[in-house]
Amino acid sequence: MKIPVGVKFFLFVVFLFTFYTSFAQPYTDSVYHHEIKSIEFYNSAKKASFPIVPLNAAETLTLGFDNLQGGTLNYHYTIEHCDADWNSSNISTAEYLKNYNDDRILNYSYSIATVQKYTHYELKLPNENIAPKIPGNYILKVYEDSDPTKLVLTRRFYVVSPKISINAEIVPSSDNNTRQTNQKVNFTLDYGSLRVQNPNRDVRTLVMQNNRSETGIMNSQPIYIRGTQLIYSDININDFPAGNEFRHFDTRTLKLNSQNILHIYRDTANTVMMLTDPDRNKANYTLEYDLNGSYYIINQDGTDPRIDADYSHMIFGLTTTRQPNSGAAYVVGRFNDYKLDEHSKMTFDANNNRYTNSLFLKQGVYDYTYIWVDKAGKPDDFALEGSYFETENDYQVLVYYRPSGARWEELVGYKLLNSSKK
Repeated sequence: MKIPVGVKFFLFVVFLFTFYTSFAQPYTDSVYHHEIKSIEFYNSAKKASFPIVPLNAAETLTLGFDNLQGGTLNYHYTIEHCDADWNSSNISTAEYLKNYNDDRILNYSYSIATVQKYTHYELKLPNENIAPKIPGNYILKVYEDSDPTKLVLTRRFYVVSPKISINAEIVPSSDNNTRQTNQKVNFTLDYGSLRVQNPNRDVRTLVMQNNRSETGIMNSQPIYIRGTQLIYSDININDFPAGNEFRHFDTRTLKLNSQNILHIYRDTANTVMMLTDPDRNKANYTLEYDLNGSYYIINQDGTDPRIDADYSHMIFGLTTTRQPNSGAAYVVGRFNDYKLDEHSKMTFDANNNRYTNSLFLKQGVYDYTYIWVDKAGKPDDFALEGSYFETENDYQVLVYYRPSGARWEELVGYKLLNSSKK
C-alpha cells in the first residue's frame, strides 16, 4: 500500500521529535533557570557528602535550593535509572520505581530578614511516594507545573546494593615523568558468589576524583584475574593529576572581613570584594586545608541558614601572566557544577592587569579553582593552579554489574578513598 506524502511527512516529523528529545535528555548536574541558586544535594547524614544511598535502607538524600523570584511555584520531581555512562536505561518506570512516577515538592519556606528575598525548597529521597526499586545511577529531575519538559534542575545520584568487595589504595604514579604531579589508584574487586561469566563485559568500575564524573576514568578490563578476584593495577590507567588544594573564601558573617575577603559593602545589595588571587602554578606545593571542591551554606549571624543566610555579589580577581589573546580564565567549583560558561568566564581588566568576575552567592564557606581555556577551546585545570602529588584528594570507586542478558546496569560496590589517609 502506498503511503500518502502527507502521512510520510508527519511520520518523519514524529521520528525527528522522538530522536531529538531522546538525544537531548539531560543526564548531568545542570540548572536551567538563572533564578535557581544554592543547590545542595547530599547524603542526609553529612552535608556536602557524596550523593549515594544503599538500596532499601533508612538513609536518605537531601536536596535544597533557592528561587530568587520568591513566592511559591509548583515544582514536581521524578527520578530515572541510567547506566554507568549516564545514558537512560530505557526501561519502564514500573521496573525501577516504587509507588508513583512523580511527586510535588511541598516543603518550602520564605527567606527572613535578608536583603535578597527568596524561597527555599527542600526534598528528601527516597520517600513514601518516590523510591528506587533497583540499584544503579539515577538522575533527579525537578520541573514546573507537572511538565517534564519545563526542567528547573537535574542532579545525579547513586543507589548501591553491595555485592562486590573493594580493596583499593592510592600510590605514587608509575611514570617517572608524572611522579611529582600525579596520584594513582590501584584496586582489587572480589565478586564472590556473584555470577560473572566475562569480567571484561559484566563488570565496569569508575574511579572519580573529588566527585567529578567528567574527569573520571572507566575501567572495563582487569590486568589479572585470580579466582574471584579482579585486579586493576595497570601502570597506564587510573593515574590522575593531583592538582592543587582548592582556594576558598568565608562569608559566614557579613559583619566583618574573614578569610580571603578584602572589603564588604552593605547597602541595597551586598557586595564582597575578595583579595586578588595569584597564579599558583609554581615549583613547590603549599599546604592548605580545603573542602575538595565543596561548599557549605552557613550563616553565623542567624539561626537557620536555609532561610536567613543572605546573598552577595562576590567579586573575584586573578593575576597571571597569561594574556586574553591566548585564552580565558574561568572560576569554578561544585557550587556551579564546574561549568565553563558565560557565568563563570572572567573578564580581563586592562587597567589593573587582572581577570575579574562577579558571582551572586549565598553566605557560607566555598571552595573554588581557576581553569584556563585556550583559544582552541581546550580547558587546562592546572595551568593556573599547578599539580602536586602531595595534594589531598578524595576518590570515589564505583563498581557496576551487568551480566549477559540483563536489561540494565546495577551499582554493586562503592568505596571512598582519601590520598592523605591510609
